[in-house]
Amino acid sequence: MANTTKDNIEKKRKNMNRRRRIKLFRLIFTLVILCLIGSAILFVGFTVYNAGTRVYSEFADMYQGYTDRKTARMGQADPKFEGYTNVLILGVDEGERQEADTILLLSFSNDTGKSRIISIPRDTWINSRSYSGRIASIYTWGGANAMVRSVSKLLSISIHQYIIIDMKTFADLIDVLGGLDIYVEENMDYDDEAAGLSIHIPQGYQHLSGEEVQKYLRYRGEKLGDVGRVQRQQKFIKALYAKVLQLETIPKLPAIADIFRNRMETSAEIFDSAHLANVLRKMSSDPPATLMLPGTENDDGAWVPNTAEIDARISELFPQQDIVKSSEGDADSEQIGE
Repeated sequence: MANTTKDNIEKKRKNMNRRRRIKLFRLIFTLVILCLIGSAILFVGFTVYNAGTRVYSEFADMYQGYTDRKTARMGQADPKFEGYTNVLILGVDEGERQEADTILLLSFSNDTGKSRIISIPRDTWINSRSYSGRIASIYTWGGANAMVRSVSKLLSISIHQYIIIDMKTFADLIDVLGGLDIYVEENMDYDDEAAGLSIHIPQGYQHLSGEEVQKYLRYRGEKLGDVGRVQRQQKFIKALYAKVLQLETIPKLPAIADIFRNRMETSAEIFDSAHLANVLRKMSSDPPATLMLPGTENDDGAWVPNTAEIDARISELFPQQDIVKSSEGDADSEQIGE
């Protein structure tokens, strides 16, 4: 009997020791698993942190590069023009020494979508420390950035973006739109074998192809010369603006976008996409206000800017109430040239 009791006690002791070993093993195993999981979490977290830091650093570098390029192009932005998006459009010729044959400043009010266009004659005379001559030739030696700085100084406004288009691309763009209906104010007959230019467009309402629109814009009549050329540019811009806003243009948007993406040079970058999309979404159906750069033609055929008149017209075209919204809505006044 005593031996039986002693055996039972010994069995219980062994069972208790075994259970303790099992519990200890489970505890150690659990701790090991937790350590492994913790190490994995720390490794993943550290990896994600490093990747995030790397991405942020690359993004910050990209944005800094974008900011530097923007500052180099337009200088310090004037806060008076924060309510506008001003785009310089340059139509360049196809010669070896490319010049800016067409110079237009297109501006949108960010809030109202109303637009304004300033036409600058290619023979506008510029006098500065670094250059004295026609504004069209600035593009030849200085490119788009030099043109942006020159036009910005000439008009005393901030220019946010530029678009450069050559004559062939311009003609193709008009053809994609289906041509334009324009009233031709006089018989246009001009031949220049050296330049390979032959213009023959009769007076009256005409449906012009891309090539014909190009010739219509390049023609210089004997009566008004460069002034008439700028007036035709403004008439063309209004016709083009109205055409773009028509419903029949919608199916052509992919082809238009392809031309803009692959065949035009622009300063716009990915960081500008959201803002520009919002500006275009708000485009007003009202025709743009237009203005030819105030000035006079001298005896040499150069267009001499009238600084005082330019300042007065710019103040009218860019009123401050476009920038600050009032409770009564925008009372924008854009009657110049309409």
